[in-house]
Amino acid sequence: MRKIILLSLVSAVAGALLTLAIGRWVATPSYSAEEIAQRTPATAVESPRRSVERDDSTAFDNEAFTPDERVNIAVYENVNTSVVNINTKSIRPDGFFSLPSEAEGSGSGSVLDKKGHILTNYHVIEGAREVNVTLFDGRNYAATLVGQDPTSDVAVIAIEAPEESLYPVALGDSSRLRVGQRVFAIGNPFGLERTLTTGVISSLNRSLPARNGRTIKSVIQIDAAINPGSSGGPLLDTRGRVIGMNTAIASRTGQSAGVGFAIPAATIGRVVPQLIASGKVIRPDAGVGSVFQTKRGLLIRQLEEGGPAEAAGLRGPRIVRRRSGPFVFESTDINAADLIVCVDGQPIANVDEFLTAIETHRPGETVTFNIIRDGKEVAVRVTLQEE
Repeated sequence: MRKIILLSLVSAVAGALLTLAIGRWVATPSYSAEEIAQRTPATAVESPRRSVERDDSTAFDNEAFTPDERVNIAVYENVNTSVVNINTKSIRPDGFFSLPSEAEGSGSGSVLDKKGHILTNYHVIEGAREVNVTLFDGRNYAATLVGQDPTSDVAVIAIEAPEESLYPVALGDSSRLRVGQRVFAIGNPFGLERTLTTGVISSLNRSLPARNGRTIKSVIQIDAAINPGSSGGPLLDTRGRVIGMNTAIASRTGQSAGVGFAIPAATIGRVVPQLIASGKVIRPDAGVGSVFQTKRGLLIRQLEEGGPAEAAGLRGPRIVRRRSGPFVFESTDINAADLIVCVDGQPIANVDEFLTAIETHRPGETVTFNIIRDGKEVAVRVTLQEE
């Protein structure tokens, strides 16, 4: 009997110590906010944000919440001041005579740095003639466009706000995500500012159509509620690090149906520095103007004059001229064009796969095209140039 009582006491003490340790871990942020372009995790610091959310009378009480609740609370209180509300105004044709009228839109964003850069979706600010940002403290600022990339649905805008009002987010690592991992989304659904929803990663490596006809790759699928107005808000892990940007939902009603999508942090970390530096994403170009998609590969329809592909010796359709009396007739021999079947050893079935293969390189690098010419497979090396 004494042994049983002793074991029970030891277990109780160990459990209390474990609970205290967990409470301390979730109550203290592990990372500070750094500029997203640097993609460098910061050291542990005391977050100044909690004083904004509540006073000493509502001090964080570990005993009042479960471990799961403490994680939820810690993530929200350490990140919500980094989330902004974005309102836009644009001119769109409306009515029977397509007369111009003013249209309003809304979305979310994340503070990137103390300079006032704000991360959001391209589709949130697309076509806007006026963009306004509201910070956590209710202050409103006019925003200017820094750069946008329709292909990845990423945009950066900027506001002139005091540094003490700007709490940048910290960028996480989306390459290590797992299905079933717990995630948090903060946004402004239906104009309800800084709303927290929770869920898990439902799937990885999804694809979404971009605004310019391209395909956004490596998209994160989540079941956390995402509604109109949430687009552009951060998707967070349990440490409060940004692992994605909420961008779309799959719904017939336009409201959350438990299927949401987020642009991964890896894409954000690659695109944002370029948008801040030059206002656009610099992509390589192979000089292939247009193609016909076939079951075997891509048949070159047009080459850019003087472009990399033409300089490398690739061929498009041949113009055939035939004289009949005083008249000269022209026809196009499509079969004379090269058929692209592989890029750097990767089979190419459509235009998006071709462009994706090209964009894994930088301008000035050389890629190998495997083509079919006159019934034989030939390897041609093409040096890419800036798009």
